[in-house]
Amino acid sequence: MPKLIKDGVIVDDTYTLVAESDDGSLVLPSGPVLVKLPTWRKHRESLLQHSHARGVQLAPDEFAEAVAPDLAHLDLIAIEFPAFADGRGYSTATLLRNRHGYTGELRAVGDVFKDTLFFQQRCGFNAFTVRADKDISDALAGLSTFSVRYQGAVDTTPLFRQRLA
Repeated sequence: MPKLIKDGVIVDDTYTLVAESDDGSLVLPSGPVLVKLPTWRKHRESLLQHSHARGVQLAPDEFAEAVAPDLAHLDLIAIEFPAFADGRGYSTATLLRNRHGYTGELRAVGDVFKDTLFFQQRCGFNAFTVRADKDISDALAGLSTFSVRYQGAVDTTPLFRQRLA
């Protein structure tokens, strides 16, 4: 079973990424499922009837507003990072947490490794599927790269406000 980092711990990934069959049908396995946004839109009703956890994976050009109406039905939102230099996922995560109030699992997938984890966590990610060519235990250390956070973000208020409290 593949591993991921969730809430600061290495755990098994229990979700199965499910795609449509060649004939356009969707066969759901027993257990938590993850589907891409076009599949969610096409098979929404049958996915809502699925008795296990459900998740949607957003491509870099798919934004928070695309899933906002369905947040109450989603246990997981995975956001793809196709390359280190592509920062659109950071904005999508921040909007999901701050503007839309999403409290479920927010997972970074794709080009995810030690150097990105700290900053992704600041934007609201609490789960990370580390790139296959990287050591997941080494990547876990990336969550504690910095001990002090000056700027405010999804995970904390600015340091000056903390000092005033």
